[in-house]
Amino acid sequence: MAERIKIAFPSRGTTCAGYLHLPPGADGPRPCVVLCHGFSGTMDRLFPHAERFAEEGMAALVFDYRSFGESAGEPRQLVDVAGQQEDVRAAVAFARRNEHVDPGAVALWGNSLGGAHVVSVAADDPDIVAVVAQIPFNGFPERVEGRSTWQTLRLLAAIGWDALRGKLGLSPYYIPMVGRPGELAVAATAEADQHIQALTSGEATTLWRNSVAPRGLLGMMRYHPDRAAARLSMPLLVCAAADDRETPIETTRALAERAPRGELLTYPGTHFTFYVDPATRERALTDQVAFLRRCLHRDPG
Repeated sequence: MAERIKIAFPSRGTTCAGYLHLPPGADGPRPCVVLCHGFSGTMDRLFPHAERFAEEGMAALVFDYRSFGESAGEPRQLVDVAGQQEDVRAAVAFARRNEHVDPGAVALWGNSLGGAHVVSVAADDPDIVAVVAQIPFNGFPERVEGRSTWQTLRLLAAIGWDALRGKLGLSPYYIPMVGRPGELAVAATAEADQHIQALTSGEATTLWRNSVAPRGLLGMMRYHPDRAAARLSMPLLVCAAADDRETPIETTRALAERAPRGELLTYPGTHFTFYVDPATRERALTDQVAFLRRCLHRDPG
């Protein structure tokens, strides 16, 4: 069984908390995968992924972004794109300094918004050996299927009100991350109950909160990582869901197409299938392990 070591590292004025997963019986520096979660996510949901990579002979580092989970930062539950990118860079720097990690064999793995971050960060770090972007964010779709114009206006009003409160130095106006159709939430889907259950079941369930400061969506409106993908020098694997409404395959495909060494794999299901369906997660992980083995130019076991 993989060993899990609690760690912390500084990142631009704050401290991020995380865990380093090591392969069973690890006796020297190993290739390392730094895993980055999605919008409002917390590191505990990536423990199964980290454990799988560790079982395959790689070290795996998971962490919480600033103001989420076990990491420091105020106000809480506020997504800061630039700050999260800095946290990813700090996690990579920590991994490269760690005695258990081969500093020349560090890869990035990101899910949803984390998939955007790993592309953007790797574009400026040619020493990253490989990037995996799973259901990655690449700009908001023009229209979210299932969300009415009225619901969109309500969300925009919440974003504006929360942004104003931020400028006035007031506490955030929080809304749910996940809600049912018709509710005010970042993602209002028929799968809401399943998604929440997936995020609050199993090990270390106390980290995730179904609450977020919606002003964080403003920074994402200007965020297009496909522009950075064109500058990637390392291989990129994009894993997309065929019926994804949140990060549609039409937008995620552009990441693989613009990356000089990009490839795209598509899986059945929606954005949330990767969270709730163990079979899909296992299939994607198997493909990702094979990809990382090829990129590392050696068998990490």
